[in-house]
Amino acid sequence: MREYKSRGQVSAAIILGMGALSLAAGGARPGAAQAGKTPLLEAGPQIKTSSPRLIQPSGPTPEWAPSITPQMQTVIEELMSFEAPPIPQLSAFQARNTPSPADAVKSLLMKTGMQSMPSRVDMAHRVLPVGPKEGVLVRTYTPLMRSNGPLPVVVYYHGGGWVIADLNTYEPSARALAEKSGAIVVSVAYRQAPEHPFPAAHNDSFAAYRWVTENAAQLGGDPARVAVAGESAGGNLAVAVALMARDRRVRIPVHILSIYPIADGDTESPSYRQYANAMPLNRAMMAWFFEKYASSAGQRRNPLISLVRAELRGLPPTTLLNAEIDPLRSDGEELAERLRSASVPVLQRTYPGVTHEFFGMAAVLAEAEQAQDLSAERLRDAFSSATVAGRRQERR
Repeated sequence: MREYKSRGQVSAAIILGMGALSLAAGGARPGAAQAGKTPLLEAGPQIKTSSPRLIQPSGPTPEWAPSITPQMQTVIEELMSFEAPPIPQLSAFQARNTPSPADAVKSLLMKTGMQSMPSRVDMAHRVLPVGPKEGVLVRTYTPLMRSNGPLPVVVYYHGGGWVIADLNTYEPSARALAEKSGAIVVSVAYRQAPEHPFPAAHNDSFAAYRWVTENAAQLGGDPARVAVAGESAGGNLAVAVALMARDRRVRIPVHILSIYPIADGDTESPSYRQYANAMPLNRAMMAWFFEKYASSAGQRRNPLISLVRAELRGLPPTTLLNAEIDPLRSDGEELAERLRSASVPVLQRTYPGVTHEFFGMAAVLAEAEQAQDLSAERLRDAFSSATVAGRRQERR
């Protein structure tokens, strides 16, 4: 097993930026390079403050998001200024090289002159001897301020429709969870489509989770306190891995944190219709992702893709977070209802005025900080309950 480590300062843009899905309405690119291009699309929002959360948008409220917050709109405007081609018009390789909301946040932070911040985690990499013959690469984030003894562990899955994005794109989320929950976060680089279609990402994700439950001590972790977490496609993977663990008689996670998950292979929900043209995620993009990863109707109906079709009984307590302005909002809200019907303790919260990918944007969005704090609280509570349960078991 190979391991690589790094420590030290990380720029605020990397620590606090975030997101993964590039600009991508299925139609013509907003402000495509034409003679009459507006100043907004040339430069994004006008920066007149050194505080990222006080940046104001330059343009009118978009028609597809009348309730969008000013700070969320500034991120969208900055993303629009990059003039990326719509993802549905690109190959997977091309899409992976277009700018993302993480880049938009990073750009805004640079324009405000925000200074770098010291890292509060130790970052390392290792290749787990599981899954494909080359193994599965993971990145670990270990809190620098730690007590004696093993730490709880969160196995984290990034988003990107199982096609785009990577560990770097979602680093701010993984890092924030480690810093705020006090847990070791293991971020998994699963294989992506179309090179590796369904169920490759799911199999890699489960293999990494199983390795962590059996080898947590190698990371300084406690195998009895392992949770799963993820965003978007990764939110799907977090729930799916818990299902796979239950069905394969592997220790199930103590908690599931699923943030705006893909939970249904159908794109006809109320939020898909309401936010068909939203940014940074829209209906055309989701159709493109499904085509690349789960191309057949049968695959999209598979319970590991359409979680709302799965037998959910026996899953651990779950936290589901959604954004109001998101085609996937209905997926998360319906999944919460299905979990409740299956007697699974669940907390579901929809954050108003923000879009898909907001969770890691704490530098510019108060809602992101609130969501991160809630997530960390829920994880800490789950780890504490697992500790109490373990002590009771020892007394028997």
